[in-house]
Amino acid sequence: MSRSGKKGPFIDEKLLMKIQKSNEEGSKKPIRTWARSSSISPEMVGVTLEIHNGKDFIPVLVTESMVGHKVGEFSPTRKFTGHSKKGKVAKTTGTVGRVESE
Repeated sequence: MSRSGKKGPFIDEKLLMKIQKSNEEGSKKPIRTWARSSSISPEMVGVTLEIHNGKDFIPVLVTESMVGHKVGEFSPTRKFTGHSKKGKVAKTTGTVGRVESE
């Protein structure tokens, strides 16, 4: 369920203050944040955020097309390692799972 329209978007106050300070100084230093639930506002465009995914900080450059989305959408928390060889790839290559080396 999304946030009520009359309340407006949620933006973490500390994150917004850091971004405003960065814009005033004109610095290009990335801003670290744990506030994954914050919405991206137009003031954040052009700023590099380092978004925490639970283990690491993923650097993300905010663009205009990201406005309105949540910060956490651009830092995946799960790492996809690929599917097993027993699926479609095995049918096309002719292998059946584990291959014995000679």
